[in-house]
Amino acid sequence: MAPAAPPPAVVAAVNPKTNAKKAKKSQENINSRLALVMKSGKYTLGYKTCLKTLRNGKAKLVIISSNCPHVRKSEIEYYAMLAKTGVHHYTGNNVDLGTACGRYYRVSVLAITDPGDSDIIKSMPTE
Repeated sequence: MAPAAPPPAVVAAVNPKTNAKKAKKSQENINSRLALVMKSGKYTLGYKTCLKTLRNGKAKLVIISSNCPHVRKSEIEYYAMLAKTGVHHYTGNNVDLGTACGRYYRVSVLAITDPGDSDIIKSMPTE
């Protein structure tokens, strides 16, 4: 006897356009909050300065781009865990994160020390 075939997987009817809209809306939401931080808050851009602020315990939130190297990403996450700081994985690459920060160069890591008028720290879920 041949073994019975596994039952067919139940596929939920999900509209792919809805998911794309939600992702785009949340991306725009993060970008607008980042722009407000750039205007009214304090932050550090870059890997080295981010590690310094994490070591000093001044960082409130760390944002990492999607194409940051894995070793750097894990090291930053480790430092953030020790400093009890939230980490947000930005869905765009480092060019997109630099553009969201209002810069003309690439930014792979961003540490927010003072959010200013923005509510970015309260709105980001801790991961």
